[in-house]
Amino acid sequence: MAAAPPPVPPLPGHRPAPPRPSRPPQEAERRAGWLRPTIRIRLTLLYGGMFLIAGILLLSIIYLLAAQALNRGNDMPYDISDGAQVRITSDTCAEISGVVSGDVFMKWAQECQGIQRDIALDQLLRSSLLTLLGLAVAAFAFGYVIAGRVLAPLGRITRTARQVAGSDLHRRIELDGPDDELKELADTFDEMLDRLERAFTSQQRFVANASHELRTPLAINRTLLEVQLSDPAASPELVQLGNTLLATNERSEQLVEGLLLLARSENELVDRKPVDLAEVAAQAVEQVRGEAAERGVALHGTREPARVQGNGVLLERIALNLVQNAVRYNTGRDGWVRVETRAGPGHALLVVENTGPVVPAYEIDNMFEPFRRLRTQRTRSDKGVGLGLSIVRSVARAHGGYVVAEPRESGGLVMRVAIPV
Repeated sequence: MAAAPPPVPPLPGHRPAPPRPSRPPQEAERRAGWLRPTIRIRLTLLYGGMFLIAGILLLSIIYLLAAQALNRGNDMPYDISDGAQVRITSDTCAEISGVVSGDVFMKWAQECQGIQRDIALDQLLRSSLLTLLGLAVAAFAFGYVIAGRVLAPLGRITRTARQVAGSDLHRRIELDGPDDELKELADTFDEMLDRLERAFTSQQRFVANASHELRTPLAINRTLLEVQLSDPAASPELVQLGNTLLATNERSEQLVEGLLLLARSENELVDRKPVDLAEVAAQAVEQVRGEAAERGVALHGTREPARVQGNGVLLERIALNLVQNAVRYNTGRDGWVRVETRAGPGHALLVVENTGPVVPAYEIDNMFEPFRRLRTQRTRSDKGVGLGLSIVRSVARAHGGYVVAEPRESGGLVMRVAIPV
């Protein structure tokens, strides 16, 4: 009786960092816009800071000039004779009344003038600071708006680059406006995209054409071998040789089909239809059930409805490749494979977990390279042609999703494929 499999670890709350088997994150990991030291924020601080410094300097100069002018006017332009009758009308100066001498009055007048000068300077300083504060707020707001308008082409370039990073090489910036440095940058980026698109298209066309051209001779070889093996008069040596050649030919056909599918899945999909990952996973499990029974591997898992927009054939290939690998690279007797689907926030999830040999974490990236397996060795095995996980990653990226592989402590892997809904 097969051992009960452990529960599936929960999906991490964030999209992982961009190792090769996963799709590079885009929006989830970015910090909040107000906290990021963006160029727009830095330009706003630069504009506002320069205005604030200039305002402080201007205010200091005005204050010093006003103080100097008031100090120059400190000498009394009149003289008071002794015995003058005085009546004070100011609320800010000290009180004095009656008949006073000229010296007393002149001393009092100088003190009163000093008090009024200080009051005038204080009022000037407060009014200037309030005005400077209001102008600083307006300057920062104006600088933020102007910086946004100046950097708008950079935002357009960034959005296009982000779309290109999602395997959509058809996007172009096509920036309008004056022939300045930003337009030169956008035109250079468009030229680079043209060259990249031509290179990728040429590579995919070559792989597709080569795969198509190889199909015909392989099919002819398989037919000739099957006809020869069906001859009852064939000797045992000839039958053994024919079976060996037939197995080699079948492996070559699988390699050609894998290359063709890999070339098809490199571009992002345009025509999408509703697909339920639960149905896709169920079909994959049924196709592998016979092989799993021969190897003594138990198939488990609950598949909840998880609808996405995509290509049903390619998504079925993802599930089939993962389940086949989970069965073939298992511990054999008493081994198990768990296949689950569920809907998450903004994406549908396919999880394939299996028992098997212990996989070092540093070997995970190599498994997603074409024709490679563990220990970075080229594939030489009857378990496949070494394109399964490369196709899984390419198809996931073509759907705008990602794939993550995590080694289990007791051996085996947990493969998670997330497809946007």
